[in-house]
Amino acid sequence: MPNSAIHASPRVCVIGAGPSGITAVKNLLQAGITNVICYEKNTDVGGNWIYSPQVSHSSVFETTHIISSKKLSEYDGFPMPDDYPDYPSHNQLLKYFRAYALHFGVYNYIQFNTEVTNAQPHKDGRQWLITLHNGSVETFDYLLVANGHHWNPRMPQYPGKFNGELLHSHEFKNNLPFKGKRVLVIGGGNSACDVAVETSRVSAFTAISMRRGYYIVPKFMFGKPADMVNARFIKLPRWIRHSLMQFTHRIIVGDMTAYGLQKPEHPILGAHPTMNSELLYQLRHGKVHPRPDIERLEGNTVHFKDGKAEQYDTIIAATGFNISFPFFDTHLINYTDNDVPLFKRIFHPTLRTLMFIGLVQPMGCIWPLADAHAKLAANYIAGNYQLPANLQTEIDKDLTRINKRYSKSHRHTIEVEYHEHLQELHKEIPPNAPKWQNKPAPAYSA
Repeated sequence: MPNSAIHASPRVCVIGAGPSGITAVKNLLQAGITNVICYEKNTDVGGNWIYSPQVSHSSVFETTHIISSKKLSEYDGFPMPDDYPDYPSHNQLLKYFRAYALHFGVYNYIQFNTEVTNAQPHKDGRQWLITLHNGSVETFDYLLVANGHHWNPRMPQYPGKFNGELLHSHEFKNNLPFKGKRVLVIGGGNSACDVAVETSRVSAFTAISMRRGYYIVPKFMFGKPADMVNARFIKLPRWIRHSLMQFTHRIIVGDMTAYGLQKPEHPILGAHPTMNSELLYQLRHGKVHPRPDIERLEGNTVHFKDGKAEQYDTIIAATGFNISFPFFDTHLINYTDNDVPLFKRIFHPTLRTLMFIGLVQPMGCIWPLADAHAKLAANYIAGNYQLPANLQTEIDKDLTRINKRYSKSHRHTIEVEYHEHLQELHKEIPPNAPKWQNKPAPAYSA
């Protein structure tokens, strides 16, 4: 159904006022669409970056810093302050998001403390019925989903039972509860490495169990943030850039087996990289101990696949998150452990009034990509952009590329390369797309 079938002043619902949701509202306003309501179950904008010392929706912990550089993490036209460090803290990022929402008038369109419990298409197939936590039902012409995908913990399953403390990294807030304990962290991603480093500062013993080999990439190379170094070569063919990255990693970091880790079986761009400068230091200083995958659990004993058995007080599973939409019937939308068939990671193939903002796992930062998602979606709603006639064919081509390029895992169903994806989005955004008038970015400090 072409968007022209909707009346000229569409009513648009945005779910979530995190980093993706606020840029969705901003871009809708920029496109001249003002009949917008954004529903947010928290009390302010920021989503996952609203830190709480208690277990909550947020997965950030006390010492969390971003893993992409500030220059490649900014929204279009809204730079981070000059006095922010290369890798800002969660407090600085939250301040940035709130400044963005305030500057562009996004707050005026958000209903806080309001949870969406159900979203379903109207029987006419055009509008959306949105049920709120108080039981009220609202009708919208378009639905933009920006609820994030780092909030529903995925727990691993092993034979046997562990009698100690077992938790997900989502519950990790600081290292204080682990002082003097024997801690095992499961995983090889960014959260796993961060948690292992943090617990190793106070624990009696910290080990990290990885089921496969990972490339651990330091945050700085040649005195620059690693993603800024990579950006210098982005115009080169992918195979040349891949060879350069592989060579540079080998020169700067060396063989991963030298740190007691498994050798990666995939090329460096074949899986999501782990950005961490401290884990390798802690491994070589004997503060974090590498372990292979777990074979089984028995009381407080963990049996590893290499035959080693050790006692632990706590296991922290940093094993990722499920892609979840609790307001959708799973018969309508179910992307957990499935391919995510969306055009440009945004548009549903048959529900033409449904769009997703920020549903990507980039080799880089999500927010500039979510900004571009929102810009394209807003221009589609405004009638400035039309979807291709061969929509399903384009989606199938994208899914084939993803499955061929990346290692098979649940996280890679939404994997994209930052510069590549941003470039393809910018090619789709119409050159006559509306821009903000008289809205220079404000000056504010950390």
